[in-house]
Amino acid sequence: MAQANIGVVGLAVMGSNLARNLASREGNTVAIFNRTYERTQTLLDEHPEAGFVPAKTYQEFADSLSKPRAALIMVQAGKGTDAVIDELVKVFEPGDIIVDGGNALFTDTIRREKAVRETGINFVGAGISGGEEGALHGPSIMPGGSDESWVTLGPILKSIAAVAEGEPCVTHVGHDGAGHFVKMIHNGIEYADMQLIAEAYDLIRRGTGKTPAEIADIFAEWNKGELESYLIEITAEVLRQVDAKTGKPLVDVILDQAGAKGTGAWTVQTALDLGVPVSGIAEAVFARSLSSKPAQRAAAASLPGPDENAWHPADAEKFIEGVRLALYASKVIAYSQGFDAIVAGAEQYGWDIKKGEIAKIWRGGCIIRARFLNRITEAYAENPGLDALVTAPFFVDVMAKSQDAWRNVVADAAHAGIPAPAFASSLAYYDGLRADRLPAALVQGQRDFFGAHTYKRVDLDGTFHTLWSGDRTEIEAVDSH
Repeated sequence: MAQANIGVVGLAVMGSNLARNLASREGNTVAIFNRTYERTQTLLDEHPEAGFVPAKTYQEFADSLSKPRAALIMVQAGKGTDAVIDELVKVFEPGDIIVDGGNALFTDTIRREKAVRETGINFVGAGISGGEEGALHGPSIMPGGSDESWVTLGPILKSIAAVAEGEPCVTHVGHDGAGHFVKMIHNGIEYADMQLIAEAYDLIRRGTGKTPAEIADIFAEWNKGELESYLIEITAEVLRQVDAKTGKPLVDVILDQAGAKGTGAWTVQTALDLGVPVSGIAEAVFARSLSSKPAQRAAAASLPGPDENAWHPADAEKFIEGVRLALYASKVIAYSQGFDAIVAGAEQYGWDIKKGEIAKIWRGGCIIRARFLNRITEAYAENPGLDALVTAPFFVDVMAKSQDAWRNVVADAAHAGIPAPAFASSLAYYDGLRADRLPAALVQGQRDFFGAHTYKRVDLDGTFHTLWSGDRTEIEAVDSH
């Protein structure tokens, strides 16, 4: 007998926490199903106050849901998700809604939505950010899918989303794979943000000799100003932590090999396909890859580098402030590149993504929540057709105030032999973006020389080719495009 207005399939930590979050909100009754019933029973036993409606089969699960049925899948991305979708399609009816809340690749979501739509059932790919705590207390949610599905899902998702400045951190992102696309870009920005913070820590520690606990105080202070964000906040917490076994700072005990689950790489691969430079994000992904090559790093440990005493900041406090400004400027570039990718993806796949709304829903619940997201919303409100986020007046001012320190920090890192790939690539992107003329002209000349790829001229319309192996006269070429 139908009792629940929303169901959750997959009761690992994220699924269980989302189910508990849903059940805690007025008006929601939650059906739950897991492939192995033991996990369902455990959740029932541990949280009797939730009033969950359990099911042992997919048919029982479907029967317990009021129409239009809505089910949130929280299982491992890939074949596991496809298997659950296949089972739900058998017991659901036209008009019902299947929501994939996992970290699916957006092209898989496009494929699944197309296949499920043929049955008359709605399929929604929803990016959910905030980790285990966010799932329980209020995540940032990025659902795609049909307008019809949003009518039913909107109120339910708004009931559990994080709230920032009185507004729930959820919006209907766009159709089919739009939600998972935006979540992927979110994760790419997250990679860049984390790498930039790590580089800032490394520069301060190696440049000034401060302890992790002292640097924790610096980050805590930064978190009171324009850099205020969840990642800056937790960085201070991590740096303060002392290892109980050794008495050393925990950061000195953790193996320096960073893991990755793939969304950062997806962001870079997709951006390459779209022709969008996301160099800061790419360097963050590559930095994790480099960290996880212990044999290569051990072999290279004796390679020549600068004298360790060749550089130290003369004024430690001034240097730390310079690192703060470099971090802020580089973070702006990471977000600017991420939003460039969102714009390109929306154009490629026909999504109507409102960029200011995305910045709004990232203000709370998600991992990259930060104070200056309001400035992004304002920038797109003032100019919806903004060519690049970094050209908005607020961010132009940030660059003006930061660039001298940013350049000095990147130069200092190079002189000291301290790797700062995300800082350096962000600065190079900024300089490339603002350059009046780029050496791409020479690249086009080279391409024409070895492959007759042609080129355009600054002073004439048309497409041209130089007869490099002949008399080197220029001819007008037929434009292959």
